[in-house]
Amino acid sequence: MTGYAEDLAATHAAGFTGLARAAAHELLARMPTGGRILDVGCGDGSTARLLVDAGHEVVGLDLSPAMVELARRNVPEADLRAGSYVDADLGDDYDAVLAIGEVLGYALDERATGALDATFARVRRVLRPGGLFLFDLAGPGRAGDDGSTGWTEGDGWAVLYRASEDGDVLKRDIVTFRDPDGSGAYRRSREVHTLRLHRPDAVLATLRDTGFAAHTLRGYDDVVLPPGWTAYAAD
Repeated sequence: MTGYAEDLAATHAAGFTGLARAAAHELLARMPTGGRILDVGCGDGSTARLLVDAGHEVVGLDLSPAMVELARRNVPEADLRAGSYVDADLGDDYDAVLAIGEVLGYALDERATGALDATFARVRRVLRPGGLFLFDLAGPGRAGDDGSTGWTEGDGWAVLYRASEDGDVLKRDIVTFRDPDGSGAYRRSREVHTLRLHRPDAVLATLRDTGFAAHTLRGYDDVVLPPGWTAYAAD
């Protein structure tokens, strides 16, 4: 299962890109123009669009072909690929690597076991000396003490979700209603996403064992993450 099929990808692009844009602003404040950036889990290209506009070269990777199709429309200047960070050819010599939106915690690729050490080692190998690794992960409490539910709607779409935690696993049951052609005929789709939960102290320890200097962030730019969701900066 790749996740973020056509309907969920489209609604995510329509109503849930604030964090991606905030992360772009966070990165732009931290590095000079003219860098080479790897955007893991690039989504619809919201982050890449801002980075390219600011003069950076962007390589983007996403497991969802639907997301990559949207991103290619939004940022034709970027090198955008469908694939998994587990085994894709990431290239090298990056000034920064991004993984925004709990990307590294998703278990959509069955080979992503939840262990972060191998992933961090891959990132370290592709970064230039002094390069920045900016990412976030869900941790215990992300779904709240008793789980959580929510509803968001926009023009021609609505998304409902129910989230729950069991040990170090979070599950989101997501139902999307979308009118893809404006005819008023809404279609329903459903995806169940599984994420591994990671304690911030354990994430920091693994980063440091991999050779990074690392610390947590409250969020990106002016976006503060809620309890159970932590951003990290490592170099």
